[in-house]
Amino acid sequence: MKATKQKFKPQSNSKNIKIIIALLLVLLLLLSFVGLRDTDPLLTHKQANVLFKQDKIQKLIIDGAYIRMLTKEGRYKIYKDAINKKTFFSKYPVEVKEKSPYWYDILSLLVLFASFGFLYTLFKQNKTKQYKQIRTADTTVTEIKNEPVQALTSHITFEDVAGIKDVKEELEEIIDFLKDPQKYRDLDIRLPKGVLLIGPPGVGKTLISKAVAGEAKVPFFYQSGASFVHIYVGMGAKRVSELFRKAKQEAPSIIFIDEIDAVGKSRGEFRNDEREATLNQLLTEMDGFEESSGVIIIGATNKIDVLDEALLRAGRFDRRIHISLPDLADRVKTLELYLSHKPHSVDIVHVARMTVGFNFAALDTLTNEAAIFAMREGRKEVLTSDFEAVKEKVLLGKRKILSFTEKEREIQAIYQGAKAVIATWLEIDFDKIGIVNTILVTQEHEILSRSQLMNKIKFYLSGSIATKLHYNEQFTNANHDIQQAKELIKKIIYDYAMSENFIVTAQEEESLMRASVSEVTALLKTLEKGLNEISAYLLTHENITHHECKEILRALF
Repeated sequence: MKATKQKFKPQSNSKNIKIIIALLLVLLLLLSFVGLRDTDPLLTHKQANVLFKQDKIQKLIIDGAYIRMLTKEGRYKIYKDAINKKTFFSKYPVEVKEKSPYWYDILSLLVLFASFGFLYTLFKQNKTKQYKQIRTADTTVTEIKNEPVQALTSHITFEDVAGIKDVKEELEEIIDFLKDPQKYRDLDIRLPKGVLLIGPPGVGKTLISKAVAGEAKVPFFYQSGASFVHIYVGMGAKRVSELFRKAKQEAPSIIFIDEIDAVGKSRGEFRNDEREATLNQLLTEMDGFEESSGVIIIGATNKIDVLDEALLRAGRFDRRIHISLPDLADRVKTLELYLSHKPHSVDIVHVARMTVGFNFAALDTLTNEAAIFAMREGRKEVLTSDFEAVKEKVLLGKRKILSFTEKEREIQAIYQGAKAVIATWLEIDFDKIGIVNTILVTQEHEILSRSQLMNKIKFYLSGSIATKLHYNEQFTNANHDIQQAKELIKKIIYDYAMSENFIVTAQEEESLMRASVSEVTALLKTLEKGLNEISAYLLTHENITHHECKEILRALF
């Protein structure tokens, strides 16, 4: 390491001398610029006459097209023809400034250009030297950190991975092949060389690959796609070659390349020689595999659309397994697994229902945050309420509760109360509606009817219509909901083609909005008593659940 440091040590003395010379040249140039610059103010005929009458002029200098006037206050200039020269020259001493010879101007320009040239050369030399030092240092660091490829032993099995039943079934034969490859060779069965796991972040792609290795009890080689990307051409390809060589030596084995899109992007106009060389080496290695060599490659990505076509063709990643967000059954099993070692009294099905859209990583975080919340409350048991308390923190992070005046609280109670009434009446499911927020239940199904979409529009419009009916005034708190309603109307007309006409116009948007407003207005007038009860409930308790809202309306109607 000492030798390395001496190698990069700069020649400080020569460098300091060059810097001093450069600074002196810059200073000289600045002084020359200041000296040559004409800063004398230009006078008018009237101003010159004032100086003449007040007898403030000490001397006149004829300088080309100007006459310069020296006074106690400073120097001034005026065009020759702007004054009566005979009168001025007879009163004050006159000096004629000699014009500098042409060779002097040429020499000045040469000195100026030479100075700039020297500074540019010095700057370029320093940049080149710094770049060489950085490259040498980076190479040294790369060599130090570029440790040999190591096989890992996975102790994770499918028992540690909840849900994903379909995925497990597809991987079972891969595991069986890794356990007993000879059985497949005897029947001349060729298994896929590569398996591509496709799914959004947090669905457990890495965990699944580790579980495959753990079930098969084979060496596991983990690499991220980014680890192959280097700034020096050839380094990534060398890393790929070394990885495959090591995996073949320890076959049967698994190579797992996480975020494979980092190295496997389509080769197009945005060319990167190093990445292309690495991708080509990866393709070559996959082609060079002997039939049933005992090495399986598992790749993981959430961007299959950016992968190069050559990587996806038959004979490379033959099998593609799509891993989606967990459904209700998967979430129940996952929560059971995460809570298995925690003392709890949790309604797991209820928590699973309120976590639609959570991935496995988010469920893990939610469970951990709920346990922390229980500990802070001084309890040794996790409750369902702990999950409800930390759900929004996991989804959105901490945020301050809005502070309303008493009048604003009343307006907001009517606004949110109307949404609760309409949602309950039109059977739009929600977890909780409060003075501050609205939490609808995300639907598990993907196919929605026109009636369901229209009900959602009425739900978003209800708060604004209720406050207008109550106060004969409109308020800014409706901004977000109005935008949501407009977006849904556009989707109904343009995206889903649910309009009565095949060729639609902007007037249809207005017509659909007016019809929705009319229906919600009539419905709120009919349910006025229920709206008043629910608004009062919100003012007292700040939140109302779907069940509580249904009970209030059932008692009144």
